[in-house]
Amino acid sequence: MRALISVSDKTGVVDFAKNLKALGWEVIATGGTMKLLRESGVEVLNISDVTGFPEICDGRVKTLHPAVHGGLLARRDVEEHVEALRANGIEFIDLVCVNLYPFRQTIAKEGVTLAEAIENIDIGGPSMLRSAAKNFRDVTVVCDPADYAAILDEMRAEGNTSVETRLRLSAKAYTHTAEYDSMIATYMRAQAGLPEKLFLDFDLVQSLRYGENPHQTAKFYRSAEEVPFSLAHARQLNGKELSYNNIQDANAALNIVREFDEPFCVGLKHMNPCGAAVGRDVVEAWTKAYEADKVSIFGGIVAVNREVTREAAERMKPIFLEIIMAPKFSEGALEVLCTKKNLRLLEVDMTRSDVHPMQYVSVNGGLLAQELDVETKRIEASMTVTKARPDAAQLRDLEFAWRIVKHVKSNAIVVVKGGQTLGVGAGQMNRIGSAEIALKEAQAKGATEGLVMASDGFFPFDDCVTLAAANGVAAIVQPGGSIRDEDSIRKADETGVAMLFTGMRHFKH
Repeated sequence: MRALISVSDKTGVVDFAKNLKALGWEVIATGGTMKLLRESGVEVLNISDVTGFPEICDGRVKTLHPAVHGGLLARRDVEEHVEALRANGIEFIDLVCVNLYPFRQTIAKEGVTLAEAIENIDIGGPSMLRSAAKNFRDVTVVCDPADYAAILDEMRAEGNTSVETRLRLSAKAYTHTAEYDSMIATYMRAQAGLPEKLFLDFDLVQSLRYGENPHQTAKFYRSAEEVPFSLAHARQLNGKELSYNNIQDANAALNIVREFDEPFCVGLKHMNPCGAAVGRDVVEAWTKAYEADKVSIFGGIVAVNREVTREAAERMKPIFLEIIMAPKFSEGALEVLCTKKNLRLLEVDMTRSDVHPMQYVSVNGGLLAQELDVETKRIEASMTVTKARPDAAQLRDLEFAWRIVKHVKSNAIVVVKGGQTLGVGAGQMNRIGSAEIALKEAQAKGATEGLVMASDGFFPFDDCVTLAAANGVAAIVQPGGSIRDEDSIRKADETGVAMLFTGMRHFKH
């Protein structure tokens, strides 16, 4: 039995080769792999001894030879194939261990040139993987160091890998080359100025019981690259399987949490925040968020940006919640919350990052792609366009409200006081309707003065200002940009309301 090893990622390859030798395999190697194995005391054949031809063109040509691909592709059960190898002095190759030049890492480097990228396009590696994968009934193909141990265990127990194992490894090899080729194609099309083609690389996490409704099927996938604030890469510590709607809602909650550095908690229902607050610590943030809307949070999702303590857990436990997400849960918190067997507890990486993740939304026969809306302007007094100006406390509330309203379905209005949402008007067909809902909620809580209001879009008329002023709103933040902005400014001046224009909108459809 003969194995050909040629790897860029040399993790574990020495031990793998040594164990193959111990099992009686002859090992062939190329270039740097051969050098490493020989220096490590592994007896190996040089690929040139097999092909009878030297490596040429700076190593670009070394395995593209009939002695390699004939040895891989010949079917052992077809006499004509066996005879052809015999007539040409070619021996079978029964295992190929290959991983590819680091193209992804190369193009990720700052200032990389096209010439450098091209030199990291592997030709022989994908060819050997594809040949071996095609002939999986006779050849074991290995492209992932994580498979070394299991392959060796099976060989020790059975003498060789099974056909079932080889089929699985074949599929894995084709996936590896497909992902590699899509990376190269994307890069080269960009260099050539050709229209972009989008290749998506997502792995199945789980098949879901159903989709948005019970008659719809659904699956959950995750990107190969881990990113912060990602439910796809979260660690579930307790509770039953996530549903399609759980995943949608939890993702929306995480996008809101991303906005805040100070201790923060949000309760979310049907993709909209139903209560959100900042506090001195996680306990105060939870308490204020819960009290912001005790009704809507029932059966909702909670996300915090601090470790959940035992005290916080004891306050959360009596409330029926679907999910609690946090960067960490204390041992005491887990003791309290894990007694509720269906409550999903998710530990999520909330590390800050400058990366702007892409957001994909399917439409019939197409796909929309955009950068996730992670930029939020800081609210400053200099944005004031009225005679009245916000005081320091109002400015803090305007900042809080502005960061919340961008995550409420448009048309969106949020009413805030003391770092706590008091009213949320979401998804109405006109802005005055959203304002009426938000202000009615605030009034129901007895909040009648010193409120601030945030709007995700400009006011096309002065009616929202009139309504706000009549219901205790002292300051408003909105994008501005309407041809009738002066009407709203005039009304604000008449009623003594401070109004700020950010120049940036955050629609959420």
